[in-house]
Amino acid sequence: MMGINRSELLDVVYRFYPRGVHNFERRHVPPNEPFYDDTEEHRRLVEAANRGRAEYPTWKAMIRRLGDRYGLQNESLSLVAGGSDPAYSARIYRPKDLEPVPSPNSRASLSFHVSLLGPYYGIHDTGEPDELPAAVAAEIEATYPGYQTIPPELGNEVVPDVAMDGALMGEATVYMCLFSNVWTWVDPPSYFPV
Repeated sequence: MMGINRSELLDVVYRFYPRGVHNFERRHVPPNEPFYDDTEEHRRLVEAANRGRAEYPTWKAMIRRLGDRYGLQNESLSLVAGGSDPAYSARIYRPKDLEPVPSPNSRASLSFHVSLLGPYYGIHDTGEPDELPAAVAAEIEATYPGYQTIPPELGNEVVPDVAMDGALMGEATVYMCLFSNVWTWVDPPSYFPV
C-alpha cells in the first residue's frame, strides 16, 4: 500500500469542496455570486453521501461488532437522515468519560471515521494509551479493505480556501473535510483552560 501524500488529499478535498465559495444560506449570497449548494463539488459531496446511505448496513454491522465490546455512540445519524456528511462517524466512551461530572479537559473518548470521499479513515483519540485504537483500526481495515489512516501532519493541515458545514473559510482542516466537523467533537472545548 502506498503512503498518503498532501497533494493526493488536497485533490480529494477540492473534488468535493469548492474553492473560495462560502457555505452560506442562499439569502446571504449576493446576486451573481456563486452559491455553495449549486456547485459541481457540492453535487459530488451529495452523491457520496447518497452512496454512504446505500452502503450504511456495512457500517452499521461494523459498529455493532465494536459496540458489543465497547460503549459506542453512532455519530452518523445526520447522514442517515439525509445530510451530506462526508464520512461515517462514531465515538467510543472510556470509563473516565462516564464519571459523575467529567471535566471537559479530561475527556478520554475516541472517535473514528470512515470517509465516503476516498479510501481513508481516522481515529481521534484523546485518552490514555491502550488497546482501543488498534482494535478499532483492525476492525475498520477488515471491513473496508484498502482504506488507510491519514497521519496527523497531513490531516491537521488547514485548507485555507474551503468552507464547509461547521467551519468557515480558513478553519477547515483536511480531517474535517474528509470526516466532517464531528472530527473535533472529542477535543476539549477551547474556552476551557487546560
